[in-house]
Amino acid sequence: MKIIVTGFAPFGGEKINPSYEAVKLIPDIIDGCELIKFEMPVSYDACRTILDWMIASHKPDGVICLGQAKGRTAITPEYVAINLKHSISPDNSGVSYLDKPVIPDGPAAYFTTLPVRQMVNDLQAADIPGFVSYSAGTYVCNCLMYHLMHILKTSYPEIKGGFIHVPYSQEQLQNKSIPFYSMGINDIAKGVEICVRSLVNSIRNNQ
Repeated sequence: MKIIVTGFAPFGGEKINPSYEAVKLIPDIIDGCELIKFEMPVSYDACRTILDWMIASHKPDGVICLGQAKGRTAITPEYVAINLKHSISPDNSGVSYLDKPVIPDGPAAYFTTLPVRQMVNDLQAADIPGFVSYSAGTYVCNCLMYHLMHILKTSYPEIKGGFIHVPYSQEQLQNKSIPFYSMGINDIAKGVEICVRSLVNSIRNNQ
């Protein structure tokens, strides 16, 4: 069994992005499942091209993409992605979109195929803050999730996939007077590992 797990590169002036820092810390093999890890560029266009290549090359059983969400107070598996790119702030390539579809003529939204409620139950059982989110925003994270769900729906219906947001890391808020919730990188990594295990069990049980 193989699962692709991605996080994003730093953006917005940050030196790290906890989504990929956590991915680096989790084991390469979890419950006998090989993890294929990758750091995604914070680019509307490049991340989609890379994801297409990774899925076609590795033919995984599942895909979990991760990103950072300012202000989140828990690890939050996303339930839905919408067909919208909208942000005044540009991506790391200098590109921004205002009210543009991710995929022209695509459906308004896609639902995740990850076992998000079981993931949250497993997180909470391990005393890791977690809840299901119903908005992945309209920036690159949502764009990547929508694109992922579109290609799985249209080309790889047997693959389960979706997106998870993580909070700021404590390391990011050092020497900053920003009143955002944060978690330690090790705790974020523990939560990500739990979510991966939830997906592995779901695939094996054909749920």
